[in-house]
This record gives sequence, structure tokens and C-alpha cells, in this order.
Amino acid sequence: MKWIVLAIAVFVALYTFLTLHYRKPGPGYLPYQDAKQRAQLAELGYQRITLRVDRPADPRPIVAEAPVQPAAGGLPADLLHTLLLPPLLPATIGAVAAAPVADGGNYRITFSCTRDDSHQDLATAALYVKGGEIWVVTDCELLSAGLVTRARAEVIELSFAAGALAPGTYRVTLAGARAGRAWTVQVH
Repeated sequence: MKWIVLAIAVFVALYTFLTLHYRKPGPGYLPYQDAKQRAQLAELGYQRITLRVDRPADPRPIVAEAPVQPAAGGLPADLLHTLLLPPLLPATIGAVAAAPVADGGNYRITFSCTRDDSHQDLATAALYVKGGEIWVVTDCELLSAGLVTRARAEVIELSFAAGALAPGTYRVTLAGARAGRAWTVQVH
């Protein structure tokens, strides 16, 4: 009997150490809150589409395809209050390359951004669509103690299936905390 108790004690101690040592920092996935947030977004008329995030190892120069204008920083108040956790947006959005027309396949957005802190790294990105407006929201995460990014500025590529959007003309805003960028895209 003492060997069983000893085995259980060793297992619990080892499991506790491994769990605490390798646990991802920050909040975990909360399925109930995520479902609630999706319902609240739907009530406000928003559709959420998750984006694929890539960081090119050798980025090409960003050449604008669609005319891009500066946009105010931040998010619309109704969207910001509906999100479970307010996103940690990059400080500013620099050059943007995005096609003026999306006609099937993947729609790509390539942009440069600057973060306030070298202890932040881009984690996720999503589109929030409401009527003829699209908000591209990137969310940074804080890195573990001692880790830093190589540079506060980087080039990011986002992509999604253009078929996820209804045909029409949309004003796309890539949100930054202080400054963003906006352009128009025609979806066929």
C-alpha cells in the first residue's frame, strides 16, 4: 500500500511541476465566453472570420495595389465593448499591399507594423464584417519573461478565403492603436 501512495505522490508532484513550468502565459481558451462573444457579435451585426497569419522570412518590398489612405487608430466602440478581451493592437500600421478586387481564392493583405514594446508579438488576426465595413484586427500577445522580438517593426501577411464574404464593395480598415490604414475592395 505504501508503494501506491508513494507512486501517487510522485505523479502529482511531477504533474504539478510540468503543468506550472510549461503552461502558456495568459488566459486559456474559454469556450463558453467565446460562444457568448460570437452571439453578441451576431446581435450587433458583425461576422468574425479568422485570418491566417504568416511572417515571411525574406519579405519583399511592399507595393500598394489598391489606393490606401490613413485611418484613425483604435476600433469602433460597439466592437471594442463586445470583445471578450480588448486586443493589444500594433502601435502603427505602415505600408499596405492588398488587391482592389477579390474574385475567389485567397485574399492576401501584406503590411508593415510597429509595436510599442519588444516584449509583444503578433498572435492572432480576425476580420469583423458589418455591412460594407471590414475591420482587420490583429492581436499581439505579451512574451514570457526574458523573451524579446528581434525588431519592433515587421512585415506580416494575412490571408483568408474571399468566398467567406458576400459579393459587394467593402471599406477595409486595418486597425492600429494610434494609426491604421484603409482601402476599398470589390468582392465578386
